[in-house]
Amino acid sequence: VQVVESGGGFVEPGGSLQLSCAASGFVFSSSAMSWARQAPGKGLEWLGGVYSDRTTRYNDSMKGRFTISRDNAKNTAYLQINSLKPEDTAVYYCGTRGCKEKVCYDIVVETTTDGYWGRGTQVIVSS
Repeated sequence: VQVVESGGGFVEPGGSLQLSCAASGFVFSSSAMSWARQAPGKGLEWLGGVYSDRTTRYNDSMKGRFTISRDNAKNTAYLQINSLKPEDTAVYYCGTRGCKEKVCYDIVVETTTDGYWGRGTQVIVSS
């Protein structure tokens, strides 16, 4: 199982960004994908996830500016962030339980101790 995040960068406040998570090594279309972030000096914050049927679940505090989606044809999950704020500065991670022994887990994982997570992509929001 491998997941690789991309799309981070330097953005001015009020801007938007779409992060991507390219997945391989498991049946992507049958597995849920999750997003989390870690701001400087803070712990991991779970943002939400998308199930195999494209339904989503979000951290209640993240509703509104964050949109998670997936493209099964591209084995890629996405995190769209609008109206970026300086406090959104963080490393953003995607994760999944993937599949094991022909069993795929359509479960949105919420901690990096559960499942497989990438190395993250840095987002810096500053003027």
